[in-house]
Amino acid sequence: MSRAARTQGETPYLALQSSSEFQELRRTFRGFVLPMTAFFLAWYFLYVLLSIFAPGFMGARVGGTITVGLLFGLGQFVTTFAITILYSRWATRRFDPAADALGASLDGVKEH
Repeated sequence: MSRAARTQGETPYLALQSSSEFQELRRTFRGFVLPMTAFFLAWYFLYVLLSIFAPGFMGARVGGTITVGLLFGLGQFVTTFAITILYSRWATRRFDPAADALGASLDGVKEH
């Protein structure tokens, strides 16, 4: 980020925040996080709503002693771990390098 990009009186942090690179980084982050959050909430509310409105289905036995509800509940944990792994890999590959580059550009700017 060049000094010319900053307006007079603007701190380096505000200048960075208003830069196109930072805005692109925010769009990238939201492009991953918002759909993933929507997916998980939909999956979670499906589980809750089925527990409330379809107790017969959720109580159906699968393989003897395990119920559909238990499988759905365990699926919540599996989904949470899967989303965490996906986010970690995505952030390491795509988000973190861009954030580090912006941070490095900010490190080179000193406030007076």
